[in-house]
Amino acid sequence: MTQPVRIPSDVDREDRVLANLTARQLAILAVTGIVLYGAWTLTRGVVPLPIFLIAAVPLGVTAAVLALGQRDGMSLDRLMLAALRQRLQPRRRVAAPEGVRPAPEWLTSTITATDVAGRSEVSPAALRLPAEGVTEAGVVDLGPDGVAMVAVASTVNFALRTPGEQEALVASFGRYLHSISAPVQMLIRAERLDLSQQISDLREAAPGLPHPMLEAAAAEHATYLDQLRRSTDLLRRQVLLVLREPVRATGPTDGLGGASPLAALRARRARSRDGEVTETARHSAETRLVRRLGEATELLSPAGITITPLEAGQATAVLATACNPDSLIPPSAGLAGADEVITTAAPDPDDQPPVHHRSTTSRGGRDSAPEPTVLDEWEGGDL
Repeated sequence: MTQPVRIPSDVDREDRVLANLTARQLAILAVTGIVLYGAWTLTRGVVPLPIFLIAAVPLGVTAAVLALGQRDGMSLDRLMLAALRQRLQPRRRVAAPEGVRPAPEWLTSTITATDVAGRSEVSPAALRLPAEGVTEAGVVDLGPDGVAMVAVASTVNFALRTPGEQEALVASFGRYLHSISAPVQMLIRAERLDLSQQISDLREAAPGLPHPMLEAAAAEHATYLDQLRRSTDLLRRQVLLVLREPVRATGPTDGLGGASPLAALRARRARSRDGEVTETARHSAETRLVRRLGEATELLSPAGITITPLEAGQATAVLATACNPDSLIPPSAGLAGADEVITTAAPDPDDQPPVHHRSTTSRGGRDSAPEPTVLDEWEGGDL
């Protein structure tokens, strides 16, 4: 008979090895102490102790702050490594899957010495994104990392339910969690809410309402929404269920149901050795994704949660918003891609209304004034 296991509320907390310190913190402090002690051993015959402490104390304090300090739940040493990695990477990236080609000679030959001396050299790098594309079925292609599918999950008001209903909801959600055998991400995202379309629809539909009071109420509500939009930053929340499926087998799993480190290392070496992924393997991964999405829909429906998969345009909009969340232009399926050429179609001559000029020629060969049309006579008051 299985026994219940207590799970801490902070499941992402790292294991404490010694004196409430993690292995990373102990490694940073131990390496710093060994380096400072080795430096003191080599220089104590030449450098006095006070002078050595003047140089060693700031280094020790810095290492302690990096090892023990945190910001937004992340240790300072990780933040420092992320900052260094971001600083060393190219600042300008372009959408060039085939690689960045050098500028042509006819363009580089026009650069003067003043431009070279006064401006910093721009060296763009190719933009590498995790997602390589979205298929027509809404499947996100992750390249050698597999495929993913994004679905919208409806919400359930848990606080207003009775204790019995809350236990039923938790049991339904627990059954889905026990059925998970592949990576799943539950993402709660907030984005700006634009009420321009709703306001315009209300104002257009108000005159057609059957009662004057309904018309006044619709106009008043449109005015209220307009004031609310101008005074505050409106946000809306969206719950997304992201299912990911690898295109290659991950190998054996450990006792907890996840891939062991040795199996993950072997799988990484196999990916680098096998090269390109076949279409058959990718199609099989997409089929497993569809099956998993159906299972999630069936298991979460008793809890009142509706799972709706995103189409290709909607999935593209979600990815674009994730890459640029503060954009003033909401992404949509109608926006052109980075590799698309934007052209404007020339006006079709057949679509232009014909222009008729009627004139009479006198006997002398000179053109007289054009005869008035029916519209001209009506505007002149003859009708």
